[in-house]
Amino acid sequence: MEPDIEVETLQQPPSLPRLYATAALTARGRSGRGPLPERALRVSDVRVDRDRLLRYQHLCGFPAGDVLPHTWPQVLGFPLQTELMARRDFPLALPGLVHLENTITVHRPLTADDALELTVRAEHLREHPRGLVVDLVTEVAEAGEQVWTGRSTYLRKGRPHDVARPAPSPEMPSGEPAAVWRLPGDTGRRYAAVSGDVNPIHLHALTARAMGFPRAIAHGMYSTARVLAALGPATSGPSTSRVWFRKPLLLPGTVALAVERHAGGEVVAGLTSRDGEVEHLVLDWRPNR
Repeated sequence: MEPDIEVETLQQPPSLPRLYATAALTARGRSGRGPLPERALRVSDVRVDRDRLLRYQHLCGFPAGDVLPHTWPQVLGFPLQTELMARRDFPLALPGLVHLENTITVHRPLTADDALELTVRAEHLREHPRGLVVDLVTEVAEAGEQVWTGRSTYLRKGRPHDVARPAPSPEMPSGEPAAVWRLPGDTGRRYAAVSGDVNPIHLHALTARAMGFPRAIAHGMYSTARVLAALGPATSGPSTSRVWFRKPLLLPGTVALAVERHAGGEVVAGLTSRDGEVEHLVLDWRPNR
């Protein structure tokens, strides 16, 4: 945490449906040219709802139990991210932001017994060949020790900028699929029920079409969680993942998972359409040493 940043403590995680409504009403007039808020949002003593955790584990394919999946703190921190971006002093409008990348580091295994403190801040607003990008950083502490860190990178499409392209993601793994998943049309609604992320582009074809998509699209963090769960329980231990989102996954849809394992425990996984023509995401996971 930057030493001079103000920390605002909230009594409880904010309501995502309320925030999406607020963001839609306050979206106009945000040019992206203003500074990022010099403020972090924090919620302390966050307790895990075991029933909600179990439903998340079941939906995403993680083993049931008290060990928190690699991506679970991202779910807990997302309302704070949304609160920060929905406020009027945030320079980018929340509706239409595109989740480009996500990086997570699990510093030590977490369990449902842990009382967590979540802190979110925005940083590094910068030009991009397709518009502007910003990072939302989530830090999770338990008993004063930082135990989990996440960085979500969002794109606001707009005027192209003559800047260097970001470093490329790993090549998509080749070979026969390790798994094939058929995702029904209600996948977005089911994930929203356990994650709280009720962004309309994920919920129904009608609301997705209003946002420019032909059908509802799967949540990026749902797809990420499915991939990490498929890699095995080691992903919930000390490790780092980085995922690059490419093309939206339209629902219903069938996807194929390809996996390459490398020296030192590194794994590169890719999610594509069943025929391999559309690349949805590529993920790099490696254990912490």
